[in-house]
Amino acid sequence: MRTALTMTIAMALAAPAAAHAATNSAATTVSTAQPEETREQRREAREERRQARQERRQQSRQRTEQRRERRQEARTESRSERREQAQGEQRRFNRERANNRLERAERQEQRADRRLERAERLERRTDRRAGEGSRAERRADRNLERARTVEQQTDNRLDRVRDRTAHSRDQYRDGGDRRARDARRNGDSIVRYNGRDYRRWHRDSWRNDHRYNWRHYRDRNRSIFRLGFYYDPFGWNYRRHQIGWNMRPAFYSSRYWISDPWRYRLPPVYGPYRWVRYYDDALLVDIYSGDVVDVIYDFFW
Repeated sequence: MRTALTMTIAMALAAPAAAHAATNSAATTVSTAQPEETREQRREAREERRQARQERRQQSRQRTEQRRERRQEARTESRSERREQAQGEQRRFNRERANNRLERAERQEQRADRRLERAERLERRTDRRAGEGSRAERRADRNLERARTVEQQTDNRLDRVRDRTAHSRDQYRDGGDRRARDARRNGDSIVRYNGRDYRRWHRDSWRNDHRYNWRHYRDRNRSIFRLGFYYDPFGWNYRRHQIGWNMRPAFYSSRYWISDPWRYRLPPVYGPYRWVRYYDDALLVDIYSGDVVDVIYDFFW
């Protein structure tokens, strides 16, 4: 009995231990199985996440590629447009520059033509002047001969005048010229001998007359007093003549007379007196004696 009880107690005591052992073994089995399942799930989850990351990366790469392609296309299009625009502007600039060069070349050609024409005109003018130079020399020789002839004629005329004057004085002393004597007796200022007027010239009287204010008239009519080249019959230089000087007859020949004194607001002349141009001066000369009676310096321009 004691043995059976002991065995019963032993069995009773061993049952919980066996149950606990069985429980432990089951738990161990479950615990070993559960980690294996958890690893698989984690591995699958990791794989899914990896695939999702790869898919996202792939999508991101695709989007990046698409954006890059669009950006590249936009850049290419903008570059092509800018290149076309730049090329168009360059072509327009080249056309304008070519047109400008063409116009400049045409202007240079026209300028060269004008220079050539001017050179031809100058050459023709030089040839004409060369021909005119010989003609001018011949003309100067003729004028010199004419001046000498005039001088000889004037000398002969002066000789005749002196002879006639001496004869008239003799007649006057002898009482032969009654008209001159009557004129002097009657106070007439016009004294004539043999039909000639021999009144003395008064240099100051006409300068006080406002009608002969030639300076005022010249200031308002300057072109009238601007004469051409003065031809010196002897080729001498200018000499400032004074009242009382004697001139050669060639200087007061008819070609140098101022035929219309009123045109220059000069007083009229009478008897042997003539207004004569000498360079830019106006001289009043007694053409019978060659004496300078009145002088206006720098009268002409």
